[in-house]
Amino acid sequence: MSQLICWLLVALVHLIPALALFRPGLITRLYGVAPDSPLFLLMHHRAALFFAVLVACIWAAFDPDGRKLATVIAAISMLSFLALYHSRGRPAALGTIALVDLIGLAPLAWAGWHAFQQ
Repeated sequence: MSQLICWLLVALVHLIPALALFRPGLITRLYGVAPDSPLFLLMHHRAALFFAVLVACIWAAFDPDGRKLATVIAAISMLSFLALYHSRGRPAALGTIALVDLIGLAPLAWAGWHAFQQ
């Protein structure tokens, strides 16, 4: 499995949540947060952070110098969510997100391993 493919797979994990930055209606569809809720602003900002992770992963796909930092950024994003998800009793409403992050850890681990071997 090439590093390019792995990084693009990890980027794909972050694509849909990142799109909510540009399509705020996704926030309501994905997370059930109404536009008039104070949490909507936080979720919109969260989409910007996912966009940053997405950009870091795409950058890492094409620039080996960015791979170590992208590994750390993506790992913090994915592992922290999985830890929080588990600590809160694995809420069923977030199960798909947890599954996608869990699956995404495989290409991230492979790409990260190679990033830190260089």
